[in-house]
Amino acid sequence: MTQLNGLTALLVEPNAAIRSNVQNMLNLLGLARVEVATSAQQAIRALAARPVDLILCEYELEGGQDGQQLLEDLRQQELIAPATLFFMVTAEGLLSKVTSVAELMPDDYVLKPFKADTLLARIERALERRATLLPVQQLLERGEHRAAIAACVEQEKEQPRYKADFMRLRAETHLLLGEPEQAEHIYAAVWNERAIPWARLGQAKTLALRGHVDAARAMLSELLGHNDRFLAAYDWLARVHEEAGELAEAQAVLSDAATLSPHAVGRLRRLGEVALEAGDADAAERALKQVLQRARNSEFRNPEDHARLAQSLLRKGDTAQAELVIRDMERQLANRETTPVCAAIATAMLLEATGDTARLGQALDTALAGARLAPNLSAGMKLELARTCLAAGREQQAAEVMKSVMASAGGGAPMAKAMRLLEQTGKGDLANQLAKESRHAVATMVAQGAAQAKAGDLRGAVDTMLDAVHKLPGNPQVVFNAAVAVLKYLERAGWDEHLGTKGLELVSNLRRLDPGNPKLAALGNLQEELLRKYNVRPGRRIVSVRQRA
Repeated sequence: MTQLNGLTALLVEPNAAIRSNVQNMLNLLGLARVEVATSAQQAIRALAARPVDLILCEYELEGGQDGQQLLEDLRQQELIAPATLFFMVTAEGLLSKVTSVAELMPDDYVLKPFKADTLLARIERALERRATLLPVQQLLERGEHRAAIAACVEQEKEQPRYKADFMRLRAETHLLLGEPEQAEHIYAAVWNERAIPWARLGQAKTLALRGHVDAARAMLSELLGHNDRFLAAYDWLARVHEEAGELAEAQAVLSDAATLSPHAVGRLRRLGEVALEAGDADAAERALKQVLQRARNSEFRNPEDHARLAQSLLRKGDTAQAELVIRDMERQLANRETTPVCAAIATAMLLEATGDTARLGQALDTALAGARLAPNLSAGMKLELARTCLAAGREQQAAEVMKSVMASAGGGAPMAKAMRLLEQTGKGDLANQLAKESRHAVATMVAQGAAQAKAGDLRGAVDTMLDAVHKLPGNPQVVFNAAVAVLKYLERAGWDEHLGTKGLELVSNLRRLDPGNPKLAALGNLQEELLRKYNVRPGRRIVSVRQRA
């Protein structure tokens, strides 16, 4: 019991009597501080204020969100660290329902009713695992990835009970460093030794990242054939289909997964987006209505969900309902940064559908101005704005938006979607022209920074590339060259806290944007050398490699 001394906890429980009983139980077990919340919203606010070591959460919460949806929000919004323990409390009769399709797994489940000694045993078991993995997690949080890999290799021998955990951490770190081939060997070794599903999924991911689409598709299909409730495999199979332009197949896979796990807002949102692009307005409407319903009590609602639902309704000719959705967005999400531009884009779509050309021009002007000032607006929303401009005969403005999407995307799915949209509207020549112009614009920015660096003006190169990132935050080529410029400048001029933090962010963003980039490893090595050289211990997490058995 002594190892619980000094730990802090958050108890999320709507029932006052149970809340009081469990809080007393946790205090008797020696926890230093036990905070309480009665709903998911209160829990999010409490965790945003200060972190805790342990979260004990009732599955059946009040206020519209259950415990699994709260866990999804906490992990996706990075409100809890990888080392934070999350225990789900549920009745025995609900356990199979809760665990069968849970993709964001808690550290453990606690069945009601429970006694203090049962809870203590569960916490101590989770703490032992956390303590065993913590030294590697700390190395990762400090950005010492090579040291973390070496530590995993050592601990796999010294801690055979947790060998698979360390191998998984090692593989995920190789993926983070842009080394999918090394990760594949580790995942294959785990699979051959123990046939753990996540290892097979890891293999498929590495194949997809290296461009072996057919092999990845076959492996994921095989995996689902043996385990048809493995939700992460559905997500990756849908991603492989989507990137191959197989939209109907991607929609079918996401639909199957959403049937198994109807509460996962992120997947429902993706299903709605894919269905819209595939031309299935009915399916898009159903999915997006569920998104609004599931997320209505979330702290992280997105105005784009309303705009996409309005888009699906307009595709069906239901202008009255679409207008209600737009007004609902303006009323409920007035404090969201992107609400004005999303409302303007949706209003322009509505006016196009109703033939109100007198007001359409003003709505498009508002939407175009908002899109220029909204760096977080998705490529999908921008493309719908471009489509509406084309429908209104405003080809120049549509080209401006398209070029922005293409340049920022730097290739991949957004570029492919932009090309498809223009080709579908009979603008194939314009698509090729804009793609060429966007590539030239990016190359010009990169060349300017490279010329400044070659001439010895490293600070000028940094400023040029950071300005390019501000204009094109989603372009992997721009982000890579900006990261190189910042790290090279720091190597020459010494550590600067502001630029150092920016450099770490750029490397992290590149890993998210282009995980298969073959130059990631060299860039990561340079980052680690600088952190060691200047003895820097970042105050925030550089990487989040989560470990879930």
